[in-house]
Amino acid sequence: MGRFETMREILRSSRYFKLVCGAGNENAEEVRRLAVVYTLAGANGFDVSAKPEIVSACGEGIDLAYGYAEHFKVEIPVRPYITVSVGMPGDHHVRKAFIIDDCVSCDLCIPVCPTDAIPESLEIIPELCIGCGNCEAACPPKVAAIRYRHNGTELAELLPRCLEAGAENIELHAAVPGDDAILEEWEVVSASQPDNFISMCLDRQHLSNVQLIDRIRAAYAVAGDRTIIQADGVPMSGGSDDHNTTLQAVAIADVIQKDLKDKDRAFRDLPILLSGGTNGKTAQMARLCAVPYQGVSIGTHARGIVKGWVAENGFEHDLESIGRAFGPAADLVSRSIAS
Repeated sequence: MGRFETMREILRSSRYFKLVCGAGNENAEEVRRLAVVYTLAGANGFDVSAKPEIVSACGEGIDLAYGYAEHFKVEIPVRPYITVSVGMPGDHHVRKAFIIDDCVSCDLCIPVCPTDAIPESLEIIPELCIGCGNCEAACPPKVAAIRYRHNGTELAELLPRCLEAGAENIELHAAVPGDDAILEEWEVVSASQPDNFISMCLDRQHLSNVQLIDRIRAAYAVAGDRTIIQADGVPMSGGSDDHNTTLQAVAIADVIQKDLKDKDRAFRDLPILLSGGTNGKTAQMARLCAVPYQGVSIGTHARGIVKGWVAENGFEHDLESIGRAFGPAADLVSRSIAS
């Protein structure tokens, strides 16, 4: 069975768990370490920044995990799939924050940054910034010293390099208005990877339910059964491990199920990934609400529960530290996929 068919079966059985390293996370060391832990923990997907060196770092972490599997008495039945994330201008996932001269040095932004991208110098480290907007929310409104740059590039040139580095899937973050520009980029994504799944990540910040379904139909018209829809409840909001935080991730999947998959047989097998505010309660809530899903993508929460160990010097070669991180990571994965 080829890689495409293998992934299709994983999705059909609702056993797909994707660890989101962050579309804007360009810290190769952290990505490598997260790949070690979550490959051992049972993740079968990783979502990384669309940079060949970051893709390679993720692959290196997966390779290390295979070397440690016997020590931890785990089996890795399928090599995890690496997805690279790209996005439209204005989408949160592909922007980088910076601080302008109006800053009053109140330092309120420093503790709210989930990736420690804001040092005491208040010069944001671009490689660590994931564009979440926590700093902007903490900045006093009368100051408003946070601005953003779009981390844009030419997809037709970049994506083949990422695939050569080991990526197999591509995700387009399209949480912006304007269908024409999005579909142009989607066609580039589809042409870049004609042999495996490609994903469109959508939320409802700019879209009504009707517009959401129309955009999914348009995406499917381009990519057909290679299409995955990532239902992004509230992007990058999974810091708290409670039901309310994950509510919108389940709700948007419910809309897609009822307004599209249940009504049109052509979309019956369309894979839906829960995302955006996902945490340890997401799968439980989806089951309680009888909302079908084919996979779960977890970023902020999944990174947070292993952050203390992953940040240790030499972590990826320290079996004791890896073992401590492995426990909570494996528990999260097992609770997030179908039993």
